Order: sequence, then C-alpha cells, then structure tokens
Amino acid sequence: MDFSFVIYPALGLLSGFLAGLLGIGGGLVIVPALMLIFSYQGLQPSEISHAAVATSLATVIFTSVIAAYSHHRRGAVDWSILRKMAPGLLGGALLGALLASSLPGKTLRIFFGFFTFAAAIQMGFQLQPAPRGRLPAAFGLAAIGGIIGMISAIVGIGGGTVTVPFLRWGNVVIQRAIATSSACGFPIAVGGCLGFTLTDLIAGQTPASSSAIYWPAALWIAVASLVAVPWGVRLTHRISILSLTRLFACILAIIGLRLVLA
Repeated sequence: MDFSFVIYPALGLLSGFLAGLLGIGGGLVIVPALMLIFSYQGLQPSEISHAAVATSLATVIFTSVIAAYSHHRRGAVDWSILRKMAPGLLGGALLGALLASSLPGKTLRIFFGFFTFAAAIQMGFQLQPAPRGRLPAAFGLAAIGGIIGMISAIVGIGGGTVTVPFLRWGNVVIQRAIATSSACGFPIAVGGCLGFTLTDLIAGQTPASSSAIYWPAALWIAVASLVAVPWGVRLTHRISILSLTRLFACILAIIGLRLVLA
C-alpha cells in the first residue's frame, strides 16, 4: 500500500511546526527525512540525495512566498536588499543545482551532513555575528547572494541559515533580517529547481518524469508545513525555547554525523 498521502503531509507538519517553534529552516528536517523515505520507496541509491535536495527546494517555492507575504504585511521585508541580492541568489542557486546534479550521491550526502553539523553547532551554542559591518553596495550584495544561493541549492534549503547571519553582520535588525531572508528563499528555490530541471532535460527526461524533483511530495509537504507553522509559533510564547533548541541541535548534530559517516 502506498502511504505517500500520509507520510509526506506528516513530514510537512513536523517541519512546519519546528520552523514556527524554533525558527529553523525546513530543509534541515526535510532533506534527511526524504533521504530515508526515498530509500524505503526503492529509489536508486545514486538518486536519493539529489531527489531529496531538489524536492526540498521545491517546497521552498511555496513556503517562501507565504512567509514573505506575512512579513511584508508587517512592513518587515527590506525589498531594496532583496532586489540587489536576487540576481546573485537566482544565478548562484542555478549553478549550485547544476553542480549538485553532477556530484555523486554519496558526496552530496556528505556535504549536507557537514552543513547540518555546522548548523547544529551554531544553533546549540547560539552563535550569531555581532552587528559590526555595513552591507556592501549592489554588486557586492549580488556576489554574496551568489555564494549564498549556490550553498543553499546544494543542500536544499531556503538560505536562512546563511542569509540571516550575514544580514545581522551588516547591521540589519534581527526581525528585518529574518523577514528579508524569508523573501530571499524564493529566488533561491526558483534557481535551484530550474537547475535540477535543466539537468533532467539534458538527460532526456521530461519534467513530469523528473528523477530529481518529486512534485507530489513537495506539494504535500509545503501545504502541511504552512498549516503547522502557526502551531509552533503559538507554543513558542508558552514554553522555554532555549532547552528545546539545544535538544534539537543535538539531534541535528547526530543526523549530520550519521550522514557523513554512513
């Protein structure tokens, strides 16, 4: 029996709830979970990592739009920063997806494992750069956007793990940094999905039979995650988050090490 109609919404509920509760990017949960799910569904081992990363990026297309709109209604998104970073984010994500497609599945899995472990350290120890610098001009923002987009596409995330610390370093207040980062996820996701789709087309596959992006999973996860985010947000104001954040960081660190050493 196909349990896809249950397991993908369940993953979306979990990732959305954790995103609302702890303020993390869903990709850090979705990618390793999809690697496990796809392996049980009989996907070829060489395709599992690529499919997990690409499908995670596809979910960001939907979640970033909703998140950016919600922040925009509160006037929190700095659209001038986004406009300057967007070309780099889009182009970098496109190149990152093309690079990820060319990497062996094991290499991609190890890269994600290292990234996850680093994110766990940052989360567990609450490491944030002090606002000491100043954001560069348009060309500099586009160039840094290219780096952020490339890294994000390779690991299948919306980029908040990297974008928020950069904006904080540039003296952008935390609320505005988070809001702007959520909007930055859209060009990253679009560029990444275009890169994976282009790779499939070059390989002679149609988007409908793509071996990278599994759109049914992406849609189920995206819709369910949007439903669950408010639950996590409400709970944030009722319990102590620091201990939960550190517990989740420990789980992420174990997942990262497991992916690296597998």
